[in-house]
Amino acid sequence: MKLSKQLSGIAGEYYVAAELSRRGYLAAITLRNSDGVDILVSNESGEKTFSVQVKTTQNKRKWILGKKVEEDKAVNKFYVFVNIPNDLNSLPEYYIVKAIDLSKNIYEGHRNWLKEPGKNGRIRKDSSARQFDPRYSSDSQLLDWERLLSIFEE
Repeated sequence: MKLSKQLSGIAGEYYVAAELSRRGYLAAITLRNSDGVDILVSNESGEKTFSVQVKTTQNKRKWILGKKVEEDKAVNKFYVFVNIPNDLNSLPEYYIVKAIDLSKNIYEGHRNWLKEPGKNGRIRKDSSARQFDPRYSSDSQLLDWERLLSIFEE
């Protein structure tokens, strides 16, 4: 089932909040106009907090981002990329990355892309669009839920 972009984004946020909640954390989804933070997360005592930015696609493993992600170096912030399959009986896929690691990878990856020749050997033109593809991230940078929460508890 294909969802609208808006419903897909909302579903992604709720999927991530549910995953964090079922692991014993408080996950509060922010208002729709909160730029850069979709979910505020804390342990039950409220002593430790971090933020999450959720990006959602449907049946794809690539996410289009804006240029500003290159400047997002917040230490206690994570990006969770959600792929919602078309099959309603299948579970979403999650790719979790520290904001600071994502910032560096996107910055370097985009500059490398600009250096490579485009179609017919032409010089590529810069744009504000960036792309996250988990195939270009190292295993140490792609986190699962347990690794994310262990970083948070340090």
